[in-house]
Parts: sequence; C-alpha cells; structure tokens
Amino acid sequence: MNAIIFLLVVSFFNLKAQEQITINIQEKGEDFEPYWSKCVGAGRANEALRAGWLEQLEVVQENCGFEYVRFHGLFHDDMFPVFEGRNGKIIYNWQYIDDVFDRMLDLKVKPFVELGFFPKLLAAENSKTVFKWWKANVTPKEESFTMFHDLVKAFTQHCVDRYGIDEVLTWYFEVWNEPNLYPHFWDGTKSQYFELYKQSAIAVKSIDKRLRVGGPSTSNFVPDTRFDGELTNNEVSEAVFNSDDINGLEWHGVWIEDFLKFCNKENLPVDFVTTHPYPTDYAFNPETGKGRGLTRFVQSTKLDLEWLNRIIKNSPYPNAEIHLTEWNTSPSSRDKMHDLLPAAAYIVKTNLDCIGLTNSLAFWTFTDIFEEKGGAASIFHGGFGMINFQGLVKPSYHAYRMLNQLGNEKLYKDDYLFISKDSGNGKVKALAYNYPKEAENAAPAGYKSYEYLSKGTSKELNFTLTNLKPGTQFKIEVLDKDHGNIHSYWESMGKPEPPTREQIKVMKRVASNLKTNIVSTGKNGELSFKQEIAPWSVILIEQIN
Repeated sequence: MNAIIFLLVVSFFNLKAQEQITINIQEKGEDFEPYWSKCVGAGRANEALRAGWLEQLEVVQENCGFEYVRFHGLFHDDMFPVFEGRNGKIIYNWQYIDDVFDRMLDLKVKPFVELGFFPKLLAAENSKTVFKWWKANVTPKEESFTMFHDLVKAFTQHCVDRYGIDEVLTWYFEVWNEPNLYPHFWDGTKSQYFELYKQSAIAVKSIDKRLRVGGPSTSNFVPDTRFDGELTNNEVSEAVFNSDDINGLEWHGVWIEDFLKFCNKENLPVDFVTTHPYPTDYAFNPETGKGRGLTRFVQSTKLDLEWLNRIIKNSPYPNAEIHLTEWNTSPSSRDKMHDLLPAAAYIVKTNLDCIGLTNSLAFWTFTDIFEEKGGAASIFHGGFGMINFQGLVKPSYHAYRMLNQLGNEKLYKDDYLFISKDSGNGKVKALAYNYPKEAENAAPAGYKSYEYLSKGTSKELNFTLTNLKPGTQFKIEVLDKDHGNIHSYWESMGKPEPPTREQIKVMKRVASNLKTNIVSTGKNGELSFKQEIAPWSVILIEQIN
C-alpha cells in the first residue's frame, strides 16, 4: 500500500478483521444540518448572573458552537419581573433579565426563551412549588391566565424595544416546562395548561405575528396512558415496572397529539413543537427512585423522534420545527454517569443517528452551576453539566466540541464512523466512536456505572481517504479512559474535596488534554487510518491544511 499508515495501537488481539473503507473526498456529500450545536440548557435565569456561569458559557459557545441557551425561572421572583404598586397596579421590571440577555448576546448566544414560572403575584395563594432550593411557583389561580398574558405581552414588547425586531425574530418563545408532570411543574389540569399556552401565544403574536412560539415542552416518552387524562394517573404505569422488556413496548410522546388538536381547534399558532426525550421512563429519580432500572436502549431517542416526525407531518402543523429542549443520559441531577466517559460515546452516537430528524437536541446542561436541589457536596456529583462547578470539562464537553468540528456534508456513515466535509473550505472531518454492542440494550445509567465501564470489546477503524493533495495534514484527537477523562484522574488523586487551587490548575490541563497526533498524506494523495478503538472512546480526525 502506497498510503501512509497511521497506527496508534499495534496489538489487535480479539479484533475481527474488517474490510477497508475507501472515500473519495472530491465527491459531493449529502448536506445535513449540524443540529447538535443549535441549543444547550442551563438551570435557571438567576444563575446566569454569576461570573462562573458566564465564563463557562463563553467556553462552550467558542468550542461547541451553541447558538441558543434555554433555562427555567425567567419570571421567578429572584429575577424581580413584577412589583405591586399603589392600588394593586402591576409594575414590570426587566433589569435583571436585561442583564442576563445583554451578556448572553455579547457572547454570541441567543435566548431560547422559556416562559415561566409564576411570580408570587400571579400564582395562587399557598402555591405549590417545584425545585427544592429555589422553589418555583406552579399553581395558577383564576386570574393567572389573564395576568400571565399581560406579563408575556409586556415582556415581548420590551425585548423588541431593547434588542430590535430583527434580533427577536430569531428567538424562540416556549411556553412553560413539563406541565404534564402534575403536580411538580404544573399544579393544574391539561386543559389549564392549554389555556396558558393560548394566552401566551396570543400575547407573543400580538407584538409581531412573525415571532415564533411553541410548546408543549412535555417530559419523557411513555408506553402507557398515565398522561391521557386531565391529571396524571400513575397507577396505570405499574405494568411497565413488571415488563420483562421495556424496549418491546410502544412508546409515545406526551400531550403532543392533544396539544396540536387543541391549537388547531382554537386557531392558534404552533411554530415549533418541544418535548424532552430522555431515554428513561420516570422523569424523577431514575438513579435511586421508582424509575430505577427503567432505562431504555440506545436507539430510543431515534425512535422517539421518528414517532414525533410522523405525528407532526400528519397534523395541521406539518411545517412546525422540532426542538428537543432537554436531553441527557437521564433526567437526574445526581446521576454519576453524567461525569463519566460512556456519556460521551452515547452523545456522539445518538446525535449522529438522529441527523435529519430534529432542529435541535438541547443537552441538559452546559454547567454544574445548577441548583435545583441546592449545592452539591462533591465536585463530581453526577451533575448535568458538561463542565463542573470548578470549570473542569467532562467527557460530555469533548463530545460536543468534537461534533462541532464536523463539516456540513456527509461522505460516509456506519455504526461507529462518520466522515464529513466542510462545503466552504473542502476540509475533511471525521468522528469515530465505540459504543459497545454489549451495552446497546440500555443508555448509560449511573447506578450501573462500573458495569458499563467494564463492558465492551474494541473495534477496528480501517479506512482510506483518496484524492487529497500531497502533504495534507490531519490532527487526530483521542478521548478515552486515560485522556480527557477527568473523573478518573480525580479518583487517582484520592478524590480531594475540595481540590486546592494548584490542584485545580493541574486538573484543568488534564481535563483538556486529549491524546493527539498529526499525520500527513504521501505523494499519491492517499491517507489510510488503521486503529483500535477501545470501548467508549471517541476519536476526532480533522484536516488542518
């Protein structure tokens, strides 16, 4: 073979020989939308007032390319959106929200606006609250719907006045968060949420009909009828816990069909549909609670999106965009898998498998500066973030950074290799990953973390690129158990709590330090890659000249 052979690992025991793949990089690829860089989640609006939050947002925007950030609590009392003046008159105050939006826009990130929750002035007396630490009000009173309409209208008008209509037309306005989870995120009926959506959509569109509004922002897909009525009926879900194979059940989105029918009946706009396809059943405590063990297989997100596409295509809103405004390996903020290497392979595989099925799949969240349960006792506690509180990047961060390097033309795809080309500069970018077949029956789950880490056999990467210029260089970065896997390094240090300032400096370097090599083509303009991919590893192969 005349091509240069790139061989990082020479021991190929237990590997099955694989036919080499040859890719002509001059051929036109298939255009696709790199939707993984569209949106990312964060905890709540007030956390965005912190220096650390903003510093980490700058990092993920620059390296992962995120265009939008979505978070809860925009209208929570700690953002002081309303005051009661004389004679009970409502006075609006946007200073804190302005500060957050101004700084986000300065960092080239737009708000994916979640309209919620109730300020105390709009909530029922003795309203129920969600989130242990900051207590968001979720119980409406009779006047809440009219008052919320007025709040949303005044807020939208203010945004247009401050940022200009051309800017705000690029935003998304999503109504509430997971209202199907009674009485957690919405202490009311399904019909009451639909009325809240109606009032919110009318309010947004009253400022400019071109502004984008959507919902219903519902939680996990389910295989039963627990959410079919006005209130949640968990008794009907007991059969799920007794199922021998939850992946053999028929899963469907929550409230979406009823929501689209209601909006059509009321002649309401739906510019986009949102839901949260976590690969679990119960949305609360899949790590330790009732939902423990109900983790679906690795293809569940793709199946959910295929279902959602069919429903929307056959609805009165066939052109509605699809935005999955929360997603992760699980919806638990204390799931140790969020800190570990397998999460990265899951992120890469799922995003590449779902190309063409959605406009965004927002990872929840970019940072561990996140206080739904208050602060955590450990620097690694299974927090959602791809960066921990101290600014240490996790494997999930590297997964998104690598995805962001891909071009916008697909040249080749199989179960563990994706080769792309940038239509602008013609450079080739590829991702290889090993999500072991032995682990595909369930998404990575924290309560079985060590079982996952020990699972899987290596795969052999074997492909050739042709029609390159002689001397073309490629950088190869490897994320594996020994490189970019900061939790493992922290364990080897003895799990210091907290690390010293000097230790954190060293840990930041280690967290960002992947195994790196540079290779070049020979005179024949071909380059062959032959390498073992260890279980859960991810490899970025990037043309640099």
